[in-house]
Amino acid sequence: MTNASLGKARCHAMTVDVEDYFHVSAFESVISPDDWTSITPRVGDNTHRLIDLFNENGVKATFFTLGWVAKHCPDVIKRIVDEGHELASHGTNHRRNTLMSEADVRQDIVESKDILEQTSGQPVIGYRAPSFSIDKSNEWVFDILVELGFKYSSSTYPIAHDLYGVPDWPRFVHKRKEGIVEIPVPTLAQDKGNKGIGGGGYFRLYPYWLSKRRIDAYLRQTGQPYNFYFHPWEIDKDQPRVKNAPFKSRLRHYINLSAMEGKLVKLMQDYKWSSMSEIYKDDIF
Repeated sequence: MTNASLGKARCHAMTVDVEDYFHVSAFESVISPDDWTSITPRVGDNTHRLIDLFNENGVKATFFTLGWVAKHCPDVIKRIVDEGHELASHGTNHRRNTLMSEADVRQDIVESKDILEQTSGQPVIGYRAPSFSIDKSNEWVFDILVELGFKYSSSTYPIAHDLYGVPDWPRFVHKRKEGIVEIPVPTLAQDKGNKGIGGGGYFRLYPYWLSKRRIDAYLRQTGQPYNFYFHPWEIDKDQPRVKNAPFKSRLRHYINLSAMEGKLVKLMQDYKWSSMSEIYKDDIF
């Protein structure tokens, strides 16, 4: 099979982590949640723009959405479900699970599920931990998800990274001992360890042809569906700059923002896309 036909031979999962630029973990040392109410949100307009792009390219997606966003931008939540996309939880306030107690994690997830379901009128069965913050120190989060009625999670990234990742955890969709289905972010297995190819900063950093080559290699090597993630702020080249953030955080966050929308359109055209619950339905249900 040629590379040109490889991506469209099967459908893959498009996912969006719906958060604003000031929510990200990279800026948590300089922007407190207490500051959020004084900052003008941009996530609403950016998410509407993404939905427009998805409509133009025939894409359905899963939107892992913060409860904070549902509270402040309910019109976005309603549009997501009205236009046939999947709504899922990204927690409430984008605080990493590894920084919270078990009780606080439970409350964060409960609040997010409640407000998303109340705003949308639909059940929420999927969850993604902020910054993929489930690891060997807090596997009890999976028990909480099962107790709350979630069917699947996409909260693990089997790579070595300074903020997240468990390199020796499974690379492909699997049912965990707690009873929930986990859908890891895709990685490309190499001699020196797994390499991240799931989207986000990696996708902005590399030229599109290289990202596509890596995705196609994953498809050829694994025979698994691919899932891609990114954020609404990544298509917002005019977002305010957080000047007092650490240099490494600023580099990661701002690199190639101006090129992201064009790359995203190419990605949508080169592969077929749907939601997580559709692509992995045989595993989830």
